[in-house]
Amino acid sequence: MIGMDPMLYARIDAMEQDMIKTLQAWIRIPSVKAPAEPGAPFGAQMRRALNRALDDGRAMGFLVRDFDGYAGDIQMGAGEETLGILCHVDVVPAGDGWHTDPFGAQIDGDRMYGRGTSDDKGPCVAALYAMKAIKDAGIRLTKNVRLIVGCDEESGWDCMAHYASKTDMPSIGFSPDASFPVINTEKGLMQLVFRAPAGVPGVQVTSFNAGERRNVVPGFAEAALEGTPEQADRINVFAREAGLDVSARAENGAVYIRSTGVSGHAAFPEAAKNAIGQILLCLGGLGVAGALGALASKVGMETDGKSLGCDITDGLSGPLTLNLGVIRADKNAVSGAFDIRFPVMADPEQIVEAIRLALPGFEITVDTQKAPHHVPESSALVQALLEAYHEETGLPKQALAIGGGTYARCLKQGVAFGSAFPDDQELAHQANEYLSIKGLMANVRIFANAIVRLAGEGSRT
Repeated sequence: MIGMDPMLYARIDAMEQDMIKTLQAWIRIPSVKAPAEPGAPFGAQMRRALNRALDDGRAMGFLVRDFDGYAGDIQMGAGEETLGILCHVDVVPAGDGWHTDPFGAQIDGDRMYGRGTSDDKGPCVAALYAMKAIKDAGIRLTKNVRLIVGCDEESGWDCMAHYASKTDMPSIGFSPDASFPVINTEKGLMQLVFRAPAGVPGVQVTSFNAGERRNVVPGFAEAALEGTPEQADRINVFAREAGLDVSARAENGAVYIRSTGVSGHAAFPEAAKNAIGQILLCLGGLGVAGALGALASKVGMETDGKSLGCDITDGLSGPLTLNLGVIRADKNAVSGAFDIRFPVMADPEQIVEAIRLALPGFEITVDTQKAPHHVPESSALVQALLEAYHEETGLPKQALAIGGGTYARCLKQGVAFGSAFPDDQELAHQANEYLSIKGLMANVRIFANAIVRLAGEGSRT
């Protein structure tokens, strides 16, 4: 294995500076999904990011394919079987709270800052350079290795649907879009859209527009209502006593509310602080009724769906999580969206029914739903990846469950593998996202080890 191949280690070490420059070039492309243009189904910047990834693969001597701007792949090796490595180069919007240019790829010590450094451009670059190191070291592969680069992972996964319609999808592989050791279980994903009339007597909220993506915990929110200085004071007192980072000011017959939370990934809402939820609690404390009052009492800052009647868990994948990621409200209507990650054993229809019962008067529809995904820990795939991780790090081998949804779901036998290590801070979708350069190099070694185990001579899956 790789642990006995000093040439491969030497190749990896020699590529460090080239790898850093490659990643910086990728990060400096603000590849946030935008309206389609000719030849660019997810916008011009997304097309730039895909082109850059494929051009870099081509320059390394790999065979590359472009599937109409939806996705692409970079291939090496030969054989009837294919090992898939599935990454994405689209990113969520930068959001607020950055200390550096979110698309500047600034390096400070061991850290490179930028949107996409950890999710998922950094891991994609690590996988690409692992392939290059194996190629340059002359290691023989008996399987095809295919790095699949998607462009719509953060939204609707239209990239993978298009890719699968144009070519065969590998049956086994991994997606370095979560954490180590191995994620063999992913919760189900459901995004619900809601709408309700807002016109009720009492305090009138004139605007409350916050959140950009359902799968992002919003870190900032603002609202306005018809009100008085006394009501602004009540909000400020309520926020201070409740430990909420919210401020209110009165001006010309209106009260303006600002909420500062902590942004994060909707799969881990308990690790963030929802700025929408903070304002809802303040509105509830002010006595706002109607749809916003219902959201204040039934959602607020909760991340487990308890007050909505859907706080369920199982021993295989853990508890349900819920994120109120988007809200749009005025004096006439309230609308928004929940992002829910539900346990493997849960019934999604019962979850929706519970929420409808908890929010009477709301029109609630299922906009997106993905089934849970599980690969047995005893499988050859999981065992090979655990061995690769353990050999390179010396850390314990363990299969885990997460709420995040990765491209691993696209494969019959697919798991998430990397790129974050057990003690790493969760950075996906947060302000000041960064990647450790030492961690990047460790990723390359682990991925190279895994590729050799799964696609080299003597491999078995």
